[in-house]
Amino acid sequence: MPPLPDHDAILVGSGIMSATLAALLRGVAPDLTLRVVEAGPGLARESSDGWHNAGTGHAGICELSYTPARSADGTIDVSRAVRIGQRFAHSLQFWGHAVASAAIPADFIHAVPHATFVTGADDVAFLRDRREALVGHPFFAPLQFSADPARIERLAPLVMEGRAAGPVAASWMDAGTEVDYGRLARHLLGWLARQPGTVIETGRRVRSVRRCGSGWELTIGHGDGTVERTTARFVFLGAGGGTLPLVQSAGIAAARGYAGFPIGGQWLVSDRADLAARHPLKVYGGTPPSAPSLGGPHLDLRRLDGRPALLFGPFASWTTRFLRFEGRLTDLPRSLRPSTIGTLVRTGVGNLGLVRYLVGQGLQRMADRLAALREFYPLARAEDWRLVEAGIRVQTLKPVDRGRITYGTEVLTDPGNSLAALLGASPGASVSVDVALEIVKRCFADRLADPATRRRLDDLIPTHAADLTRPAEARASTAVVAARAAALGLPAPW
Repeated sequence: MPPLPDHDAILVGSGIMSATLAALLRGVAPDLTLRVVEAGPGLARESSDGWHNAGTGHAGICELSYTPARSADGTIDVSRAVRIGQRFAHSLQFWGHAVASAAIPADFIHAVPHATFVTGADDVAFLRDRREALVGHPFFAPLQFSADPARIERLAPLVMEGRAAGPVAASWMDAGTEVDYGRLARHLLGWLARQPGTVIETGRRVRSVRRCGSGWELTIGHGDGTVERTTARFVFLGAGGGTLPLVQSAGIAAARGYAGFPIGGQWLVSDRADLAARHPLKVYGGTPPSAPSLGGPHLDLRRLDGRPALLFGPFASWTTRFLRFEGRLTDLPRSLRPSTIGTLVRTGVGNLGLVRYLVGQGLQRMADRLAALREFYPLARAEDWRLVEAGIRVQTLKPVDRGRITYGTEVLTDPGNSLAALLGASPGASVSVDVALEIVKRCFADRLADPATRRRLDDLIPTHAADLTRPAEARASTAVVAARAAALGLPAPW
């Protein structure tokens, strides 16, 4: 008989994805032995850290990239925004349970209105029709719209002061959120570290993942130079940009030909408290036509390191690293395989506009970034803003897309569902609970067949089996979602 694996589950990476999956697994199956390993010296310091992402509780409210342009008949497809709204509702329920049960504090999330701002007659008409298409679903029933400059100035004074006359419009909802995902991940991991059967470790770089019987063997380098080999029944690869090389080492057939292209990020940051007080919301603009997968620019209120700040961006930058701190300049070339080179070439040739956009972003001077900021905040002064490096996202490129670029998060599993890997980015952190739920349902189906386990899942996420994209089911879930939001100190989301 082969020896038993050392662990029931090993989760690679300490960001919001691994932290959420580990917490959900501990909640539904308290007897599992869990180990979380992080390459860096601290927890959730890469893309989950508050300074390294937008901090938006993505619920489909303000992001124009979730509602594509009109179809041939003039309609606007809002189905993706509705799906993201459902996924964020799962996150609110899980986070609310964690706070209500005193597992973690609620200091990682705040109520911040979400708004979309556009200029020009065509975009004003689109935003008006977008709002009309969305409000038919309960998620978006509170969504407001105005093309009155005076009304918009009361909502977002920095956006309107000093702006030249012309058509403008905004849509907004008060029930948006601002989330520090790094703080949330560290809270969840801190709670997990106090639970029996859980180990959280830093300074542990996973070098390879290999099939070992019905489980997996991981080769792990320690900070002191020693190397460890250990086994697990189940492995989750949630190492952000570091996931793709590990998927390649595991030989997952579904990932053959997958390539990754790293894109660095930067923010303009103002620490002036008086400016933050006059812009108590998040304002998103249009998506660059040549770079829809990167999303649109936005001017956001953030609460980081205990103080308010304004962030504007993101701006793209060049890099060959897959991780900001724990990555290496050789990450991109080392990820190349004969099967991936064709994917990269087809994508580059098929997206020359994106290539030009990234080149232009990489060549920007501070004056160029300030000019982009002034499209949102016309009276912005250079001395009030500094440039901060953000996280690195690795754009997943798939051969099946034949050169097209898709965005979002994707879960890959091996045929036996004993390994799961998360690739992709936005709206990633916001829907981390839904991603974890998908993995639990796919990879721990035998556990969920147990009625007691199912009841625990029902308690953690009461609507996990409902289809909230259906208006009737969304309305029926209003009370439970509102109660979980209240536990977080938030108003009812709809």
